[in-house]
Amino acid sequence: MWFANFLVAASTTMIMPFLSLYIETFGVFSEEYVQRWAGFVFGITFLTAFFVSPLWGRFGDKRGYKPILMITGYGIATSIFLMGFIRSVEGLFILRLLMGAVTGFIPTSLALISSQTPKKIAGKTLGTLQMGTVSGGLLGPLMGGFMADLFGFQYTFIITSIAIAIAATIVAIGIKENREKKVQKNQQTFTRKEVLGHIFNHRGLMTIMFITLLVQVASLSIQPLLALYVNELTNSSNIAFLAGVAFSAAGFGNLLTTRAWGKLGDSIGYERVLLILLLFAALVFIPKAFVTSLWQLILFRFLFGIAIGGIIPCVTAYIRQVAPASMQGEVLGYNMSFRFLGNVIGPVMGGIFAGFFGISSVFFITSALFLLTFVILWWNVKKSTSIIRSEKRNS
Repeated sequence: MWFANFLVAASTTMIMPFLSLYIETFGVFSEEYVQRWAGFVFGITFLTAFFVSPLWGRFGDKRGYKPILMITGYGIATSIFLMGFIRSVEGLFILRLLMGAVTGFIPTSLALISSQTPKKIAGKTLGTLQMGTVSGGLLGPLMGGFMADLFGFQYTFIITSIAIAIAATIVAIGIKENREKKVQKNQQTFTRKEVLGHIFNHRGLMTIMFITLLVQVASLSIQPLLALYVNELTNSSNIAFLAGVAFSAAGFGNLLTTRAWGKLGDSIGYERVLLILLLFAALVFIPKAFVTSLWQLILFRFLFGIAIGGIIPCVTAYIRQVAPASMQGEVLGYNMSFRFLGNVIGPVMGGIFAGFFGISSVFFITSALFLLTFVILWWNVKKSTSIIRSEKRNS
């Protein structure tokens, strides 16, 4: 799974640094038009995935996660292959929309490994798995930017699709899902209404879902615009490659720390680790608005990668702890939906603010979102601690 995630993450992030540049090849457009459509094209995939993810999660609880991995793997590969032959921004938008219906390979892999991992080491294990994703995300933008400059956009899309198809084939041949625990006759099953009721009635789960949404909004707000921002900071002709370097800087920081954050969450609690990460992310995002050279942007992207590295493993491990086994896939599916909704809102929001106030304004908005998320989680932890202490005094 680690190797398959590496291939998928590397391949899907190959196209991210030059997505806005690819739109510019379709015609002569204004800067505001490219920024706006970069946000729309980037976000529409996740809008579709927002509605589909809970269905995949419920299917996984009943039938297993391996079939979902194969469907999403081959589906993503087909979508990206066709993107290399599209010649209009509207066509690219439609392909990204259709791709959303089969998006979710990496989140589903987390659900698969989580379902078969002891709770006491869930954070460490998921952090280790996340290293495969991060390693791919680290190399993907570099390789994508390099290939786009060397071979052109079309061949980069084709190579990307082949790599993802290989990852799906690895799953088909090399993964054996152990579902013995999930098919016990005496295990309780839940309807969709009961699953939603459990989420809405659980303070911690609702807070985690909302945090997932805000973190994704903040993280994705700048990504479609990063190549344009790099272009403002340098006069080099290799913009796609340099944008890939800026993308990968966050991945490198993530790679160095994601396993350690998960292990720390196992020891001191996932909510405490999340508080540290959210505050750190809020602080390191502001300086990006004031950078005057590319190396400064790369440095703060690296620090942001350190901050963001443990959020996904800690969130997944927390859900693993508090959700009943027979509904974990569906609960994780709803959490994926919140992530994908954030992936929709973030790029669109970033594109709109950049169009009106400039790209630098997006960094201030993003930092404020991370700070808001920190306050929400801190308030929930404080409230939960007060309730526990009150119950102990009463008993």
